Amino acid sequence: MGIISILLTSFALSMDAFAVSVTKGITLKKINYSISAKIAFFFGLFQGIMPLIGWLLGIKFESYIKSFDHWIALLLLSFIGIKMIFDAKDDDDSNSSTLDNKELIVLSIATSIDALAIGVSFAFLNIDIVPICLAIGSITFLMCFIGVLIGKKIGNVFKNYAQMIGGVILILIGLNIFNEHTGIISNLF
Repeated sequence: MGIISILLTSFALSMDAFAVSVTKGITLKKINYSISAKIAFFFGLFQGIMPLIGWLLGIKFESYIKSFDHWIALLLLSFIGIKMIFDAKDDDDSNSSTLDNKELIVLSIATSIDALAIGVSFAFLNIDIVPICLAIGSITFLMCFIGVLIGKKIGNVFKNYAQMIGGVILILIGLNIFNEHTGIISNLF
């Protein structure tokens, strides 16, 4: 696998995590470089580790992973998105003041399930997985760091609607992942 293929794969895998990072940037009250780095670290770590796990699982479990990964992503992202929407309705100030590690872990897992499946496919190619995992993790870290800062700027514009917008974005990401794997939504229209 060439360097261009590795970089393009890394960039493509980072897009869901980037979108969720923008959402976190929108919904958090206090964003600084430390918070941005923490969010980016979680996403980069999970995106980097999941292909390795998938690669280790290899051929034996490929059909099982591909048969339900989209459901997991849809349910996790929708659950958090709906929670954000209802929390925004309950609060006078819709932006959250804390960064919840449990939520970050759930979001990191939900956005890295595709990387797990990609790792399984890498097992078929008989390639050195470590440089690929490092590239995926690094690019995801960089994209998510930038995404949080972009979200901060967007959040300042939308103020009270930021958390509801963030919740809707998470639900849409979950639906998009589901549609990419099943085509159900595309077939309806």
